[in-house]
This record gives sequence, structure tokens and C-alpha cells, in this order.
Amino acid sequence: MKRIAEILFKFRSYTPIPFLVVMLIFFDASWISLATGFITAITGELVRFWGVSWAGSETRTTSGVGGSNLVINGPFAFVRNPLYIGNIFIYAGLGIMSFALFPYLQIIALLFFIFQYILIVGEEEQFLLKTFESAYEEYRKNVPAFFPRFTPYRNKNISQSKVNFRKGLKSEKRTLQALLGISLLMVLLWLIKNYLV
Repeated sequence: MKRIAEILFKFRSYTPIPFLVVMLIFFDASWISLATGFITAITGELVRFWGVSWAGSETRTTSGVGGSNLVINGPFAFVRNPLYIGNIFIYAGLGIMSFALFPYLQIIALLFFIFQYILIVGEEEQFLLKTFESAYEEYRKNVPAFFPRFTPYRNKNISQSKVNFRKGLKSEKRTLQALLGISLLMVLLWLIKNYLV
């Protein structure tokens, strides 16, 4: 499983592509699905942007699991894996927008990404435990992996960098471009299907 987790980590930016292709082939959107899905996807992107603004561009690495500091502020104070939660909202949103093979494609995609992130998080947590030891163990005991707590976790003994929204936006540029590009393509497909065919 370790080898599978390493492969999934390395190619995690590309695993959504087959699902996107199926979404476009079996595209069956309505204006309601487009609007609902877009709001869902943007919610996911806002979560990602918030997280990346605290964690920095290290979140983009594909060479291997790593990290130079333990981030416990921002969304990380509520949940350990906000970027992956953001991703799931983005993928779910695009699935709702397309309404392709609904709900079967969306359920299969959700199960795949849950499987992918459980494996990746397992690898990441081994690294974090080895690197940050008791500080990460304490954090892990108090902050859920995927279902946010209601109040922010605080630990004054763990030094934190300051939030940097400018760097966060720079780091998220590709994700934002991809999300807006795919959303625009789906809107164009809907317009063509409903008004030009």
C-alpha cells in the first residue's frame, strides 16, 4: 500500500482527469446543476486558498511527502487536511455541474478520492510524526482528519508563520485557472446544447 500511496501522491494532480473526461462526454447539465455545482466548487477553492495561504507553496510538491513546519493555524486549526477537503468539494462541484451519469459517476469519484486521500494522509502522517514527534501527536489527538471541529485548536508552543494571501493566490493560480476554465467550458456546452442545437 505504501507504493500505491507514493504513486497517488506524485500524480494526485492528474487523477481527476479521467473523471473530467467522462463528465464532458456524458454532460447532461441544467442551469440548476451548473449553479449549484459551481457554488460547491468555489466553496472548495476558498477552503484550499485559505489553507495554502497558511501552509505556503510546499503543498504543491510532487517529489515526495514532506514539510518544513507544522501548520496549525487557519483551517488547520479545525481540520488536519483542509486542502484535500477543498479538493473533494471542487470535484463534487464539477460533478454536480456536469450532471453526467448522475449520481453514479459522482459516487464512484467520491469513493475513489476518499480512498486516495486516506492512503496519502497515512503517508504524510508518518512523516509528520517522525519529524515533529510529540507536537504532531498532540495536534493529531485534538484535530480531526476530515470532519472539522467547532473551535480552533491552539498550541502556543508550536511557532507559526503568518498568513500570506498574496502567496496563497500565486500558489493557487493553476487550480483557480483550471476550475474557472472547466466551469466556463461546461456553461458553453450547456448553451450550445440548449440554444444552438
